[in-house]
Amino acid sequence: MVTYAIVEDDREIRDNIESMIDTNENYRCVLSVERIEFLLKRLDANNLPQIILMDINLPGMNGIDGTRLIKEKYPEIEVIMLTSYDDSNRVFESLKAGASGYLLKTISFKELHAALELLRAGGAPMTPQIARKTLEFFRPRKKEMRKSVLTEKEKEVVQGLVDGLSYKLIADRMFISVGTIYTHIRNIYRKLHVNSKAEVIAKSLRGEI
Repeated sequence: MVTYAIVEDDREIRDNIESMIDTNENYRCVLSVERIEFLLKRLDANNLPQIILMDINLPGMNGIDGTRLIKEKYPEIEVIMLTSYDDSNRVFESLKAGASGYLLKTISFKELHAALELLRAGGAPMTPQIARKTLEFFRPRKKEMRKSVLTEKEKEVVQGLVDGLSYKLIADRMFISVGTIYTHIRNIYRKLHVNSKAEVIAKSLRGEI
């Protein structure tokens, strides 16, 4: 038998959650309260619930602070946040406080039971949109592509400089005159706010062009 407690200040929601879970004969609600403070007073160290379903926005102590306190005192209890809030800050503050999962109250009857079974199997149940937020947070962010102020031809000239070519060799590579190369060079210096080939090359090697 899996025992659980509910902390939810809305009596109707609290009763609905209990009714949903108790359709599974393997689960039994041992505490149903509207405040963290009431839960803490009634927790029995010799007969603790295995799971606590925790709202966040509660009168008195909020669910995140409550979770942190419970995990410090009773680390064996699994806490699942069951809330209306899906913003990233509350999600990560809850997980940092020790929550084992984060579900939204829009969860269906079937999804809630699946989440509890996943928790029992050692998983971390999350509503899909919460799981996505978590993945996006930890996924390496792509570097923003810097939009170059140079034209494609000017970039070719810069590459020639990086390759160590003379103006004449760059001109030969691009099939244009040396005079045109000088025009490109002047434009490159102006756009990049530099005064020498060395500065152009340095900017290119740093990925600033």
